[in-house]
Amino acid sequence: MLQPKKIKHRKWQKGRSRKRITETRGIEINFGSFGLQALSPAYIDSKQIEAARKAISHFTKRGGKVWIRIFPDKPITQRPPELTMGGGKGAVDHYVFPVKPGRILFEVDGLSDEISQEALKKAGHKLSVKTRVVKK
Repeated sequence: MLQPKKIKHRKWQKGRSRKRITETRGIEINFGSFGLQALSPAYIDSKQIEAARKAISHFTKRGGKVWIRIFPDKPITQRPPELTMGGGKGAVDHYVFPVKPGRILFEVDGLSDEISQEALKKAGHKLSVKTRVVKK
């Protein structure tokens, strides 16, 4: 699973919800010929990224080249169930990447158009955001 090797702060504050803001960085295809673009905001955790990567590599029979354009570096904390109030913030449970609409999540190249589009479509089903396949 993806997680940072070294971080400056172990626990982060949540931040505010900005549901209507679209992404300004990472919105163009830079490496491959096809990309998977997010259409809704959400947190994508490392397990979902790995499941999508496996879906792409399995469908393409490990042909072509795949780029993962996101990396989960935001720590999400979790406290044990049935714990009383107080006692501070919980331990880090997993890491996520906050996705905004417009962000390119995956890119593929070196495959036929039909295989590339179908592989990215299958990867989109593994993620918690609405996605579409875009061409360079």
